[in-house]
Amino acid sequence: MLSSRASLAATRRLVPTTSFAQQAGWTCAQCRNSIPTLRKGVPSLLRANGPTTRRYGSKTGGNGGRQDHNYGGRSRARRSAVLAATGGGVAAAAATVGGSLLAFGDDIKNSYEAMERTGRVAAALVLCINDYYTTLGRRDKVEKPEEKETLLKACHQRCADRTLKVLEQSGGIFIKLGQHLSAMNYLLPPEWTTTFIPLQDRCPVSSFESIQAMFKADTGQDLLDYFSEFSPEPIGAASLAQVHMATIRETGQRVAVKVQHPSLKKWAKLDMNLTSFTFSTLKRFFPEYDLEWLSSEVEVSLPQELNFECEAENSKRTKEYFGSLSQPLPLVIPDVLWAKKRILVMACEAGKRLDDLDYMDSQGIDRDEVSATLARIFNEMIFGEGAPLHCDPHGGNIAIRKNDTRRRGPNFDIVLYDHGLYRDIPQDLRRSYAKMWLAVIDGDMEGMKKYVNEVAGIGEDKFPLFASAITGRDFMIVSDTNEGGVMKPKEASEQKTMSTALQEGLLADLVQMLGQVPRIILLILKTNDLTRSLDESLHTKQGPVRQFLILARYCMRTVFYEQLEEIKKRGSLYWPPNAIRVFAAWLGFLRVELKLEAFELWLSAKRLLGYKNLGLEAAA
Repeated sequence: MLSSRASLAATRRLVPTTSFAQQAGWTCAQCRNSIPTLRKGVPSLLRANGPTTRRYGSKTGGNGGRQDHNYGGRSRARRSAVLAATGGGVAAAAATVGGSLLAFGDDIKNSYEAMERTGRVAAALVLCINDYYTTLGRRDKVEKPEEKETLLKACHQRCADRTLKVLEQSGGIFIKLGQHLSAMNYLLPPEWTTTFIPLQDRCPVSSFESIQAMFKADTGQDLLDYFSEFSPEPIGAASLAQVHMATIRETGQRVAVKVQHPSLKKWAKLDMNLTSFTFSTLKRFFPEYDLEWLSSEVEVSLPQELNFECEAENSKRTKEYFGSLSQPLPLVIPDVLWAKKRILVMACEAGKRLDDLDYMDSQGIDRDEVSATLARIFNEMIFGEGAPLHCDPHGGNIAIRKNDTRRRGPNFDIVLYDHGLYRDIPQDLRRSYAKMWLAVIDGDMEGMKKYVNEVAGIGEDKFPLFASAITGRDFMIVSDTNEGGVMKPKEASEQKTMSTALQEGLLADLVQMLGQVPRIILLILKTNDLTRSLDESLHTKQGPVRQFLILARYCMRTVFYEQLEEIKKRGSLYWPPNAIRVFAAWLGFLRVELKLEAFELWLSAKRLLGYKNLGLEAAA
């Protein structure tokens, strides 16, 4: 997605061919410099001192040597009127025919581009299906496990590379889909997920001319009538939109302007149909790998993400929610000034990428504290009463900046962008989800099975698979509480074991299972994966331990509030039996809270001494 920060000016962008760039209405910053028609008359920063006035004039010339005849004594004025009417009629007819030809030409062009787009996807789909069929056939004839694995890995890589080219060439929704797939390391082989990672940064850039035309069409006003300055080069680009810096003429306020790629309106419907066709075709050839649930989720989510008015509401609501917390978090959400469906004007809140470790180290920002703050923010979104959940928290949507103004607390701010994809978690689901995580952390297998069934409708047969998917860990680690369970740092050997298990048949079971769970669970899974990836990119000294401790706090708070609600149904909280129940519930909450607080203090002490790879067993 996208961020409105200045640090994204150096973000890598997709580099299409010149001809396609011109047809689609966008091109990358590098290619734009090589296209004279795009650079002509566009300064590095557009400044307008007032509305641009265009003057149109006509030249008058002689009669071309024609003789002036009387035509039976009719007056010169009448002859002029007849000639003007005749000429006007011919001109009107010519204009009508010309307009029809131009419209017909546009239809031909659009049809050609649509066929080219469709053919590109279909060709890649056929090649990938054939490649897998051929490889699996060869694999069945090989006896050595190492050779089987080598054959399949090579096929994964070929198909991933082939698909990446198609996604990059098509842009828009396809880039968005690739970004989503790159985070699904619990589902797809590493050859696919790692190949798609560059899509987080290599995104299309729409031309300045197309942005001007869209602004005029959507607002009825010239862009430079509203803005006194508007940078033609975006500071950040994503799959669906890009961000420009600008200055509002009337107030002089410096703002970030998020604009949707104009070409999306033209191709969104076709691209969605192609996505659905792709997954339905894959299901037809490989029934055990049914990914139609993924295209169904995209069909629901995409219209929301393409509506910036909806994004503005999500942003406002999230800002109000976090502003009402009794213990504020260092979270910054840019103020939205106004929004149209394809245009969003917001306050400029700049920052650095979360993977800019040199910046954090040079500014004295503790990466472990950054990790803990992110955990608190997103756990608040999941477990907070009435909290909205941001479902696309990848590295491009989050920034960090130094803040020395606080006397106590973190010396940094977390800036959260792109509020297009949000969900609300139902209360019953939130409470069962909290109990499920407490069972996972405690290593309570029976509790895990019970609440996994409540959360996702998963039975005992697929429970281990879901537990691995939700935690991102090998089930043997999750169930082995003697060695720390999920608190134990993840090792490279564990990731290899999980990848091997997927290749040996668990992948089909996982795909089928995910097709059965509620859609909100899929988005929670996605959020878990993205936040887990963010934490890993910080290379903290504490590993995943602190993340799970913070998660446990929020889960216990959710369970405690539920217990209070149940007690209130029995009558007044001051009634002696109810007061005893409240005290017992509070003691249970306090016991866990104190235990976790003591453990976190122990971790902090170990961190100060420079220890890494901390697990629960070390604290025992």
